[in-house]
Amino acid sequence: MLGGPPCQSYSLVGRVRNAAKPGYDIDKDGRQSLYLAYADALAVLQPVVAVMENVKGMLSAQHNGERVFPTVLKALRDAGGRDQYRLYALAPSSPERSEPDDFLVRAEEHGVPQKRHRLIVICVRHDVAKSLPQYLEPRLEPTKALVGVEDIIGAMPVLRSRLSRSDDGPSWQREILDAHARVQDSRPAMAREDESTFLQALDCVLASALGEALPFAHVPGRTTFPESCPGALREWLTDPNLSLLPNNETRGHIPGDLARYLFATVFARTFRRSPKAGDYPASLAPDHANWNSGKFADRFRVQIADRPSTTVTSHISKDGHYFIHPDPRQCRSLTVREAARLQTFPDNYFFHGGRTQQYVQVGNAVPPYLARKIADQVAKVLEHHDRNVATKTRRTQQVQVRAAGGGRKAIAGSGTI
Repeated sequence: MLGGPPCQSYSLVGRVRNAAKPGYDIDKDGRQSLYLAYADALAVLQPVVAVMENVKGMLSAQHNGERVFPTVLKALRDAGGRDQYRLYALAPSSPERSEPDDFLVRAEEHGVPQKRHRLIVICVRHDVAKSLPQYLEPRLEPTKALVGVEDIIGAMPVLRSRLSRSDDGPSWQREILDAHARVQDSRPAMAREDESTFLQALDCVLASALGEALPFAHVPGRTTFPESCPGALREWLTDPNLSLLPNNETRGHIPGDLARYLFATVFARTFRRSPKAGDYPASLAPDHANWNSGKFADRFRVQIADRPSTTVTSHISKDGHYFIHPDPRQCRSLTVREAARLQTFPDNYFFHGGRTQQYVQVGNAVPPYLARKIADQVAKVLEHHDRNVATKTRRTQQVQVRAAGGGRKAIAGSGTI
């Protein structure tokens, strides 16, 4: 049994939005107790194993002045009767494996090239759990090294963005040259060594601006991965039958954003972090009323090449500002396929619908590579249960055979046949 109660009232973003609604009362929000529907289903169905997933915000969410998550754990544990289920944390940080924080799974620690933190609770029915050897208890082993953005998308086709008002290559090149000049002329003061790195990274874009215009989609033959991509993950993602990556078209950006994207990528190459609002020159600041308020300091966020990406969410469908490609030459946000790779969708998984809907599908998912690892842990428990059932069945059959045989001997000895 798999599921996750709706998270809008638990997520940090959802709570901020709800708090801004006139008259909103979190204690009267019925979604706060929807986890009970999951517990009720667990009580009725009584599966051997159940997996519940939810957002990290459930750890701090409160209802009627009390933390929600301990109540959720109790409801799961007692579904169908007191202590009917034993709860397991997949990546615990405490020896007891029973603290609320223990149920937080950090995807980047388990081979996913993305910082995605989710609550995962494994519920094993008590009659199965009590016979489960320690080595079969559900648990994820951390990987030796983190997987970075470049490890996953570094060998993908080099694509330019589209322009919101035109897809014409020369128009893009003219806008990129203008963006290059604006960034170069307005660059902030920095140490000489940093300035050299900054200008070198900035000039990378000139090759695509002065030469033949880059494509924005449909580049055959570039379905490989960098050598730095871990073998198991590469095998999971790769389909050798593909000659073209699906869902790999760039979106359009307004010319003004091209300069901001270019500045962000060059800044990140220089300082190994995405710039905050205060790092941008005044000439590149967008016309946003809250730009200098401090509330949206990372309104434009470039993904750092040698680190896991930030959490890929459905917000990527809005404008892409939080998901800027780390390569200055490309000066754009991530494509659906690039976001899908960071989410660890295999390359042969095709997303239907318009591009906005495709981004939403990618952002709302649990990373499939992590889901596969969790499924492997669940499978061990189910296989253990099946072996026990098979053993009990054989023993019952043997007892029945012996009983039937003994009965015939007794009858024969009595002289009745």
